[in-house]
Order: sequence, then structure tokens, then C-alpha cells
Amino acid sequence: MNVRPLHDRIIVHRLDEGEQRSGGIIIPDSAKEKPQQGTVLAAGNGRSKDGKRVPLDVKAGDRILFGKYSGQELKLDGQDYFIMKEDEVLAVLEGVSEKKKK
Repeated sequence: MNVRPLHDRIIVHRLDEGEQRSGGIIIPDSAKEKPQQGTVLAAGNGRSKDGKRVPLDVKAGDRILFGKYSGQELKLDGQDYFIMKEDEVLAVLEGVSEKKKK
């Protein structure tokens, strides 16, 4: 991917929760709750405050929690991503990586 977010913005890939079933009934995609976790793919250089650059607390590879209505959807190379400000990140999940998930 050749996209670099600016300032305090990050690009996030939302995690897939897998197919949800309730009592043997398959819930359609339109009725599923979208997960509020994702992996940071790219992060900007930080915001400018009083003429100085303030670095971001999150970095590429971090697993994060974000609000239900956070960010803007973005489609790149056929994949869905989110671009959001660092302020919209609620928490960083420590000790969790994509390698451990698989």
C-alpha cells in the first residue's frame, strides 16, 4: 500500500469476527455488529502543537479498540480500511498480535 496518513491520522484494518450463529440461524451480514477492533497499518508523523511535532502513541502493527462511529471508510486495492484521527482510538490492546491470533 502506498498511502501515508498525514499528521495525527492512522489507517486501520478492521478485524473480522467470523460468522456469527445464534441457535443454528445464520445472521446475514447486514444484521451483524461490526467489530470495533483493528490493526494499525500506517500512522502519520504526529500533530503540530506550539510549533513542535507531538509523536503519536500508536504505531503500525498495534491492535486497537475504537468507537462504533469512528473514522471514515476507505477502499484501497479492493480492501476496506478506515482512516481516523488518533483521538478516536480508545485503547491499545497490549500483548496481542496478529501472529498469536492465527
